[in-house]
Amino acid sequence: MSYSLNEVEATAKRAARGAGLSWGMAEEASKAARWLCMQDLPGCKILSAALLLNDGTTLAERAPIRLTGTWASTSGSLCPILTGACLSDCASLLKNSEITLQSVNHPLLLAHFVGASARLLSMQDPQHSRVTVSAQWAGASVTSDGYQLCVTGPQTELHATKADGVTIRLGGEITTPQPLQNRASPNPEDWQAFLNFAQRTYAPATEESRLLGAGAGVNDND
Repeated sequence: MSYSLNEVEATAKRAARGAGLSWGMAEEASKAARWLCMQDLPGCKILSAALLLNDGTTLAERAPIRLTGTWASTSGSLCPILTGACLSDCASLLKNSEITLQSVNHPLLLAHFVGASARLLSMQDPQHSRVTVSAQWAGASVTSDGYQLCVTGPQTELHATKADGVTIRLGGEITTPQPLQNRASPNPEDWQAFLNFAQRTYAPATEESRLLGAGAGVNDND
């Protein structure tokens, strides 16, 4: 089944909320999934896997303890959504030094936030030069200027469920940009995972809600 990028974003947002993220973080997650799909990468698969991994955990355990030195979490593994949002907020830190993440789950999900950081830094540049930002781990690399994305390295590392020692820095070449897409065709099981999480955001029907809803309710005289 093929879905528009708007459908991907809307469904991913509700799924992320159902998985326990705040609406603000759910929006960040959905934009990340949409952007990866636009870049011809399996955004739905990566986000659904990240949500499944976070499910049942305290999100505070997977957020960076501090934004100085090496970023780490109390659980030992950083959530790429929470970490990526912090990266976007602290992109200016990259002007002084690289950022190292001790360990992060599904690192490819960081690509969206790498791009967001590059866009922000480009806007802040006095010469309005287009800035690139890169993230590297275990032979894999993603580089973006906020619009184009270049990914290199073994597929096993690019799609790793966990990466240690992720380094984010200014610079990097976009040698072969990803082909841009305007629709996504996620695997049915990944889309179903979104729907399962999204279902948690719906209040169960009650007798009162049915009576107050549209239609004849329980009294139909037609």
